[in-house]
Amino acid sequence: MSYPEIMADLSTLTPMMQQYMSVKMQHPHSLMFYRMGDFYELFFDDAHKAAKLLGITLTHRGKANGEPIPMAGVPYHAAEGYLARLVKKGETVVICEQLGEVTGKGPVERGVVRIITPGTLTDDALLNSHQSSNLVALCLHQGQIGIALLDLSAGIFKVQQQEFQQEQLAIELSRLMPSEIVVDEDIVDPNIIEQIKKQLDCPVTRRPNVDFNLNNAQKTLCDQFAVATLSGFGIDHLPLAKAAAAALIHYAKETQKTALPHIRSIQLEQSSDFIALDPVTRRNLELVEPLFEHGTSLFQLINDCQTAMGARLLSRTLMQPLRDTKILDARLDAIAAMLGGYHEAPIRLVLKEISDIERVLSRVALGSARPRDLVQLRQACAQIPFLRHALQPMVQAKQSGLIQQLTDELGDFHGLHQRLMSAIVENPPVLLRDGNVIAEGFDSELDELRKIRDHAGQFLIDLETQERANTGISTLKIGYNRVSGYYIELTRAQAEQAPDHYIRRQTLKNAERYITPELKSFEDKVLSSESRALAREKMLFEMLLDELRQDIGNLQMMSSAIAQIDMLANFAHQARLRNWSRPEFSPEIGVKIVAGRHPVVEALSKTTFTPNDTSLDYNHRMAIVTGPNMGGKSTFMRQTALISLLAYCGSYVPAKSAVLGPIDRVFTRIGSADDLSTGKSTFMVEMTETSQILHHATNQSLVLMDEVGRGTSTYDGLSLAWACVIDLSKRIKCLCLFATHYFELTELGKESGIDNYHVTAKELNGNLILLHKVQHGPASQSHGLQVAKLAGIPASVIKEAQNRLKILEKQQQQQVNKVIQNDLFSAIDEPAVEVIERVVEIEKDVPALNLLRSLDVDNLSPREALQQIYALKDALES
Repeated sequence: MSYPEIMADLSTLTPMMQQYMSVKMQHPHSLMFYRMGDFYELFFDDAHKAAKLLGITLTHRGKANGEPIPMAGVPYHAAEGYLARLVKKGETVVICEQLGEVTGKGPVERGVVRIITPGTLTDDALLNSHQSSNLVALCLHQGQIGIALLDLSAGIFKVQQQEFQQEQLAIELSRLMPSEIVVDEDIVDPNIIEQIKKQLDCPVTRRPNVDFNLNNAQKTLCDQFAVATLSGFGIDHLPLAKAAAAALIHYAKETQKTALPHIRSIQLEQSSDFIALDPVTRRNLELVEPLFEHGTSLFQLINDCQTAMGARLLSRTLMQPLRDTKILDARLDAIAAMLGGYHEAPIRLVLKEISDIERVLSRVALGSARPRDLVQLRQACAQIPFLRHALQPMVQAKQSGLIQQLTDELGDFHGLHQRLMSAIVENPPVLLRDGNVIAEGFDSELDELRKIRDHAGQFLIDLETQERANTGISTLKIGYNRVSGYYIELTRAQAEQAPDHYIRRQTLKNAERYITPELKSFEDKVLSSESRALAREKMLFEMLLDELRQDIGNLQMMSSAIAQIDMLANFAHQARLRNWSRPEFSPEIGVKIVAGRHPVVEALSKTTFTPNDTSLDYNHRMAIVTGPNMGGKSTFMRQTALISLLAYCGSYVPAKSAVLGPIDRVFTRIGSADDLSTGKSTFMVEMTETSQILHHATNQSLVLMDEVGRGTSTYDGLSLAWACVIDLSKRIKCLCLFATHYFELTELGKESGIDNYHVTAKELNGNLILLHKVQHGPASQSHGLQVAKLAGIPASVIKEAQNRLKILEKQQQQQVNKVIQNDLFSAIDEPAVEVIERVVEIEKDVPALNLLRSLDVDNLSPREALQQIYALKDALES
């Protein structure tokens, strides 16, 4: 039964289910957690979907149009775990809470208090502590694109605007790592959305066009920042960036159902600020995520940050290396200062005691903070003097301007610490509703309510003793029942002695019962003390949150400073632990690394790692790297890129020394596989990636190419590889390491700007020993059969291969020389990118391949299969 069918006749539903439907129809595409007592319930289609996704029991409640209503539920106290699983699957969940009290007159008032989406998470239980939760908006118009990023859990807000290019957008989105992308529902090209979904595997949410309105964006942002103009943020002249940013503000407010007081400024970024890394390069270099499930990424290796804030900053830094060497040198100066006197150790000891206050502050701002969040903030404030003391020797020595700046930004929160010490108990419960959060002595009214609640019996004993003394009636007693409440009871004989302020409440056969203003007041207090104490605590807690919001800007500055100090101290720790060195930056194009090591391979290696040098400059731009498989060619190329990127993150590097010139992009074409989802063969994937490099590399790019042309026939592959080397070295003039098994390419080492390198190996008693040392000059042979032997290929197969190799070498050498002389050198002037694009187009247009792609193999009958074979044969012959 569909929701429209149910809505057509609500009369068959109970009042509560009518209430449910009225809320649900406002959010038809989201799962709704509908609060009923101690459970969040889901109904109809939501129940079926949740039961499948969460593995919970599907039951039913009542009927609609004569049919049972499907229902599934989760306990509200355990809801976070279920929400985390749903968000991880890309679902949006609407939280509908009870807002009113049970009155017995119709259903309890309910309303949506929050909408949980993958990009708007703030709760620790729903977030990865080491990864940012980034909400990104895209605004396209007339060949330009505005991009905005909002990390609601950290208060980070950034924008940029640039010319729209699909490939450049892919690079930017890969850098920003969005958890959710927001687009205009009227976006022109739906193919862009599909491409984004495929590339990033994150949900894309369509929003009303009014959210992206160019005319309203200025006012939305000015209202958010409480300013009259945006000129101070440098985005006045960027209408699409403003529109994207405004769309995020609208979306965040709608999902959080509150204002966003911690979003206080916006930062303008330029793509040229960072070294561009396309998705393929990020994946190949394993910067944050390993290629394989049991692998280790660079981030996983070097992340020993003491705070979650520092870990997230490290992750972001690795994903977006900077090009501004002034900022990088400032970081390196700070690391040098820490290493100079073992200063990072006491800094890290202090940082270890600081919780994730960056996200605590966001929850404070959004009104969703819990009691233990304030305890974490209190503990952080207590650590600030100790952290400042640990930094003081470097400040006094004036060894680092950055450390001085970060020390100043820590601020002074002694007063706030004292306030939270007096306000919150040492170890409060998880939830405010459980009470006993506000410390004794903080509020006299709350103390009195608690005293009444906890000591009502003693109060009555004391009052009874007092009244006996005041009246002189020794048999006077104070009692209670549910009908009369609290009362003073006198016998009939003593009733005449009752004081004037006693008010008669009830007459019994042998006694009179009275009430006094004091006892009435006590009755009101004691009967409602529990609920009033909880209400008072809630009010006081909200008051504390309001106080904290007034200082949210300074607290965020403190949080940011702690994260930066943590990342720098971690860099210093890694440098000391792993024997890394400070890199240098040069205005001259080039990469000169002495005794470089691959950080991950070295750390995980069971043997001593063999360091290698890399030397590329304007006069030696290209190095053709040859040698056996498993010899270390790929490791050598990757370590060159990782050392360069670590330097441009402001870290020390795994090398004896490293001098780096300007780098605008890093490209890798290392390994490939069939992309079956789009019908691309291994060779097609290889050529597509190579084409991207040849189109976009510049003379400041670092390019790593591995085994170009190996996916096709020998002559085709050799021709393509040859042309690529010429194009990269002569036309583009980039810095390039080009690994290959085509020994014919080593002939190009005679060309200007092209050098030969090889990884060394030697044979001993018929066995291959891989030395992993990179030296100048070409390799003498590939050692392919020896590597096969190492891999366990049977000896009989190896022997047969050796015999066949001798025959083939004699037959092919003369033919290869002829091809090179007659064909390759005559085609040298044709740009390699044109050759590759022609090959790609040929593969796309082969009728036999197109016919193969269209076959539904699983559903072919034997006769149909035979017919298709004949059709394929005809297609190939044609």
